[in-house]
Amino acid sequence: MYWFSYSKLISGVAAVLLASFLMPVTAAAGDSDNAADIKAGEKLYSQTCVACHGANGKGVLPGVSDFTSADGPLTKSDAELNKSITEGRSTPGAVLSMPAKGGNPSLTDDDILALIAYLRSNFGK
Repeated sequence: MYWFSYSKLISGVAAVLLASFLMPVTAAAGDSDNAADIKAGEKLYSQTCVACHGANGKGVLPGVSDFTSADGPLTKSDAELNKSITEGRSTPGAVLSMPAKGGNPSLTDDDILALIAYLRSNFGK
């Protein structure tokens, strides 16, 4: 009788321990997906955004958003950034308006999410 209860206790502890070891593996898998998004976003940034925003994200033309600024665009939500990228944006004082999708009509929704992940990881504070 005691052996049966003891066996259930051991099984329960084993299940908890196993779950605790598997959780970091699951989180790591999620991190690698994010790492893949960031890498894809970096490539898209270098092809689509770098001409105006620069490699350092500070903007190379007057009025272009500075991604490194403490009060810059990265203070906005992902939804707001997504809308700005998707629809384009006109900033007062900018030499040019940002066209929809940065002038790259082939950008997909997933591409834009990857760009946002890259912007946040590279230029966010």
